[in-house]
Amino acid sequence: MTHRGFGRALALGLAFGTALSAAWSGAFWPGGLRAQEAATTAEQTVDALNALFGKHAGFRANHAKGVVAEGSFTPSPEGAKLSKASVFAGPAVPVTVRFSDATGLPTIPDGSVQANPHGMALKFKLPDGSEMDVVVNALKFFPVATGEEFRDLLIAAAKSGPDAPHPTPLETFAKSHPAAAAAGGTARSPTSFARQTYNGVNAFVFVDKDGKRQPFRYRIVPAQGEEILSEDEAKARAPNYLTEEIGPRLAKGPAEFRVLAQLAQDGDPTSDATKPWPDDRRTVDLGTLTVTRLVPDSASAEKALLFMPNALTDGIEVSDDPLIDARVQAYAVSFGRRTQ
Repeated sequence: MTHRGFGRALALGLAFGTALSAAWSGAFWPGGLRAQEAATTAEQTVDALNALFGKHAGFRANHAKGVVAEGSFTPSPEGAKLSKASVFAGPAVPVTVRFSDATGLPTIPDGSVQANPHGMALKFKLPDGSEMDVVVNALKFFPVATGEEFRDLLIAAAKSGPDAPHPTPLETFAKSHPAAAAAGGTARSPTSFARQTYNGVNAFVFVDKDGKRQPFRYRIVPAQGEEILSEDEAKARAPNYLTEEIGPRLAKGPAEFRVLAQLAQDGDPTSDATKPWPDDRRTVDLGTLTVTRLVPDSASAEKALLFMPNALTDGIEVSDDPLIDARVQAYAVSFGRRTQ
């Protein structure tokens, strides 16, 4: 696989080019990697993202470009059978929604292959005043299984500019991590944020009123169905076609999504986000997400928002997937830096 081909297949916003080698050698980090040896994995991951995409004050290290909307979640009776969580027990609850492009580039064209996977982050406002977060994206599974591997993937990308000898560090990484290239190929550009399916690559656990535990993964499916563009069609769209389309769409009427849970069977791995479960696993309809409008000042709103995969409620728990904590730690580092 060529360097260019692998970069496109990853579709994680790894903006390969001459600047990456310069970034790694010290353009963003004086002293390069050696200065980072004492940092945590989360700090090293955010540093690697900053090296790839630059530092953009006030923006996330990844999924920097986005738009914030509001809506509600109406639970189905099925959710309450699986979980004692209050979000499934009563009437509709308010939800804040952030749609986003991949990469740490706030001005990336929405139709760029590097803008995949697009993301959706949800913050449910629960009846007792607490909040619950769900963070999903368009990948069907993740490229790596741990936070350390994700950091190493970013580092390999940064060292694999066009002048790097073959096999490049990225090619070597791909050889030992076959899911890395395959995962990127599962995400495509939609005609609208409202016409894409968003998947939970991490496993979580439902706990019902009797203490029964059921591992699951989220899948959030547009009620109108997916509408996907070819790569050439996406490139031909205006640079902000997704972020500018969603507001007028919602002004004409709400966008609805089915919030589903794919249930694991015995033997299905819950600790490895690179391994999707078979399609024949039972899927339960948890309810309807209805997105009704953009917030009045989306740019200000998204700077203040922090979505954490472990921000849960009684009746939903984290699984043994190590990526959940890795994401939490990296998100916290990124939030701390962009709010300084």
